[in-house]
Amino acid sequence: MIKVAHLTKRYGEITAVDDISFDIRKGELFGFLGPNGAGKTSTINMIIGLSRPSAGTITVDGIDVASRTKKAQAIMGIVPDESNLYNELDGFENLCFCASLYGMRKKEREEKAHYLLEQFRLEKAGKRPFKAYSKGMRRKLTIAAALIHSPKVLFLDEPTTGIDVESSRHIREMIVELKKNGTTIFLTTHYIEEAERICDRIAFICEGRIVASGTVPQLMDRVTHGHAIQFVTDKTSTSYIGDLQTRFEGSVVTTRSGNSLVMRSDRRIPLYPVMEFFHGNGIEVYEARELHPSLEDVFVELTGIESTVLRKEKEKGGFS
Repeated sequence: MIKVAHLTKRYGEITAVDDISFDIRKGELFGFLGPNGAGKTSTINMIIGLSRPSAGTITVDGIDVASRTKKAQAIMGIVPDESNLYNELDGFENLCFCASLYGMRKKEREEKAHYLLEQFRLEKAGKRPFKAYSKGMRRKLTIAAALIHSPKVLFLDEPTTGIDVESSRHIREMIVELKKNGTTIFLTTHYIEEAERICDRIAFICEGRIVASGTVPQLMDRVTHGHAIQFVTDKTSTSYIGDLQTRFEGSVVTTRSGNSLVMRSDRRIPLYPVMEFFHGNGIEVYEARELHPSLEDVFVELTGIESTVLRKEKEKGGFS
């Protein structure tokens, strides 16, 4: 559905996007993640026809975006990170106005507007002015407006940022349902856990280049994290940790909150000898479970961005 080949964008001497290539299959939910200044926004603007590439090609459903921009945009639905709807109009009027921009007839656009208000649980708010909507409601109506003309491809830029938990959950459910119904979705989000949960494939972009892409299991395979086991014991004292590390050479033991500790090693950790160590030192183990790396761990290792920096960007809403 989307094919990007050797895409490059330069602003003077600055290269914002540096020779990237990827494709998105029909009906796929594709996540595009990267830190501030990575080239994400420049890439999106080129794909949706708002910016011309310095080099490379983009096709959407076989349509060359550079030479047939309007035709390509006609099959796209675009949800920016900030709403582009009108505060003075109510929800129904906003949807009907957006539909008219695509040449939909009055009866068709009114029927579709009522349908979308129902689907997004906004029926009661349909006659209220947009400026009176909560953040979650504004986000949902903005997505509904992008769907008014039944686009083949939907671009979602930070759809759940800054909204309440219930609205976020509903939007994620709607995104997954749209994918099931055949809509191709290009998603940016600063919630890596969200991308891990709902995306079919994910691409990480950093300093204008795609550093990795694939399914979550494929991305996990790109990184070697060794082995880790978390233990929950009956002891608050950690005086035995030095002996534990000496007994199991090459292991590193760190404490967590409460009576929890994590034992890591490049080699597989033999559980029975560790349990014998605890028993021999009069320590009762309540729980032992293997830890697996998260997609955030993969991102940090592949991009070189420290987890502390990542957390700060997430707090500021700057990771996208």
